[in-house]
Amino acid sequence: MFSDDIASRLLVIGGGPGGHAAASSAATLGASVTLVEDQVVGGAAHLWDCIPSKAMVASSMRIRAIRNAAVLGVSDAGHVELDMGNLSSHVGRIADSLSRGFTEMLVSQGVEIIRGRGRLTGPKTAVVTGDGGDVEVTFDHAVISTGSRPRVPAWAQVDGERILTTRHAYHLDELPDRLIIIGSGVTGVEMVHIFSSLGSHVTLLVSRHHVLPYRDAEVATVLEEDFLSRGVELLKGSRACEITREGDVVTVHAEDGRSVTGTHVLLAVGSVPNSEDLGLDAAGVATDGGFVPVDEFHRTNVEHIYAAGDVTGRLPLSSVATMQGRKIARHLMGFEVRPLEYRKVAQAIFTEPEIASVGLEEVDAAAEGRKVRITKVPLAANPRALIQGDTSGFVKVVSDPATRVVLGGTVVGHHASELIAPIALATQGRMRVEALVETIMVHPSLSESIAEAAE
Repeated sequence: MFSDDIASRLLVIGGGPGGHAAASSAATLGASVTLVEDQVVGGAAHLWDCIPSKAMVASSMRIRAIRNAAVLGVSDAGHVELDMGNLSSHVGRIADSLSRGFTEMLVSQGVEIIRGRGRLTGPKTAVVTGDGGDVEVTFDHAVISTGSRPRVPAWAQVDGERILTTRHAYHLDELPDRLIIIGSGVTGVEMVHIFSSLGSHVTLLVSRHHVLPYRDAEVATVLEEDFLSRGVELLKGSRACEITREGDVVTVHAEDGRSVTGTHVLLAVGSVPNSEDLGLDAAGVATDGGFVPVDEFHRTNVEHIYAAGDVTGRLPLSSVATMQGRKIARHLMGFEVRPLEYRKVAQAIFTEPEIASVGLEEVDAAAEGRKVRITKVPLAANPRALIQGDTSGFVKVVSDPATRVVLGGTVVGHHASELIAPIALATQGRMRVEALVETIMVHPSLSESIAEAAE
């Protein structure tokens, strides 16, 4: 319940998903909110990461669908040309539109937006440095939501021309002819999907035995089969240790002595938190390896200072940051807040086929030695998948064998990011498998496989 005696001057440093969600929710609840952002409201998720990558995924999937239209009886549809400049402009317009929308919404809610770099100067004071000089701010509560940036290993000299991070990938004037991607996690495989679909010859360095090393091997197998079918080269067990460039040619050298040559290299080897120069020491806020640790209510070790998003080192998803921001606003305004259950967060990888999961996965159950009931159906048996000419993938549901409560699930296939929703709802609501089995789905639809898998 709201408490009238809680001071409500809130400072938010960072306007990404966590920051603008905290600012918007707190303002709606009656707080006086100041948001500090040194670039654009929306943050890296809308400028360089989540939204731009999915915009390019949409274009790449459209191109591939046209090229493969003959299987559905559509002839003379194989020729398609890519205008990389227009694609980059399209991605930029989406980011600009979202940023304007977020800014207008916050302003309409009474949030004060200061453009500049925020830095704490004490437990309840800060300074914002911008083009107009320094602005001092006092607050009762603060939220650190400064995000992260691509990690660049010491052996890589990024130049933004031939040696790239993901932040360069969305604004290229020309399509890379021969692209080498280092990193086979979520970002790496999405980049493989995008550029191989657009027409680049792609080589992926896989440092372990398969892509997505922390996911079910069954999931990785489906994805690798798709990559190989489109001519992607997989260098497994190969860990990069050096990149050299001679003119327009780049070479990646691996620790095992192998090397591969291309026109461009793209690094997708994780991220590092943006926690430098924030004055955290001045406010007494602790860090751990650059991250800002938080408790179940997203408070730092200084109780009136919270943190949200990638900078916390928790699950680095914009959807998680948004929920963290909303919960922070309610908590600091005196409302009861239920801690976020990170295992129950639905996640998706936007490849072809898409991969989505929520809750307990088979690989997790095996690692924990937990007995579970696993039921699975292939999409090859789904009428809608057959109609669409895309039958790769499956639906898997994990449940408790004693109580039949849904613990999680995995969907691999077309629109998996949408199909995971009912499994996520069942997992969050601790529903029994009967809730899925007895739901009559549309026929024909891919969602029918969810009920079949649960049974």
